[in-house]
Amino acid sequence: MDAIRLGVVGIGKIARDQHLPAITGDARFKLSATASPHDVVDGIPGYADIAQMLEHAELGAVSLCTPAGGRHAQAAAAIAAGLHVMLEKPPAATLCEVADLRALAEAKGVTLFTTWHSREAAGVAPARAWLADKHVRAVRIFWKEDVRRWHPGQEWILASGGFGVFDPGINALSIVTGLLPEALLLESAWMEVPAGRGAPLAAELTMRSGGAPVTAAFDFLQTGPQTWDIEIDTDAGTLRLAMGGSILHLPGVAPQQAPDHEYRRLYARFAELIAAGRSDVDVRPLEIVADAFMLAERRTTDAFAF
Repeated sequence: MDAIRLGVVGIGKIARDQHLPAITGDARFKLSATASPHDVVDGIPGYADIAQMLEHAELGAVSLCTPAGGRHAQAAAAIAAGLHVMLEKPPAATLCEVADLRALAEAKGVTLFTTWHSREAAGVAPARAWLADKHVRAVRIFWKEDVRRWHPGQEWILASGGFGVFDPGINALSIVTGLLPEALLLESAWMEVPAGRGAPLAAELTMRSGGAPVTAAFDFLQTGPQTWDIEIDTDAGTLRLAMGGSILHLPGVAPQQAPDHEYRRLYARFAELIAAGRSDVDVRPLEIVADAFMLAERRTTDAFAF
């Protein structure tokens, strides 16, 4: 079977750090074109935008690594061209946009894949297996990092539609919605938005899954050591996923850690979906974030500058 000719849209940090190495390491794909107004990949035809790429490059699929705002138009154009589409998280700016893309992909007969890379962290699958016969009593999420370190100068992330602290926080929600057996429902929330900005730098959520309380604390201003932890109390003790799901702590067992192959697994899944003629569109993490923006008490804090 010939490799799928793939175009990547958005050549920023996440594309260079994660997508390009994963594509290079998967023989089922061939990086054939890129689209970015600011950057190119050596030896690969580069275009200023997706419209030019679709016009001139021969492709079978595209991977969109751009910010969520404006991604609907990019994905819709690729689908209209008959291409399979993979979406970096969060998949779009709104739930309505994802629903429309799902309908467009179904009508065109192409694959649409909404990815959640943190679900592919090394500790998540073993955690899911361990939890299968356990009773969940409570869940606590602590997702705290430094926006200046991970998004230096990226003004879009604090604009309306930029998600703010929910850009990393949605990773935790993607893990939890993939682990818990019952639906995750938001009960209350607050968020802190800097003066003159549209998205929060901090937030706390109070949720419930069945009879289990679930809390989340998100912070975009944590310097020093970074915190990406999830604790799940069960009738057999407490499970903890640390460092974004890459380290698994189980009661009475030494910590389990494995290499980071999140994006390698995502592209393997994309290839499998294309081969099977199927899509994978999961919006549960985005639903929680949308509900938070709807329900949360909004607190204005001091102005923020990168």
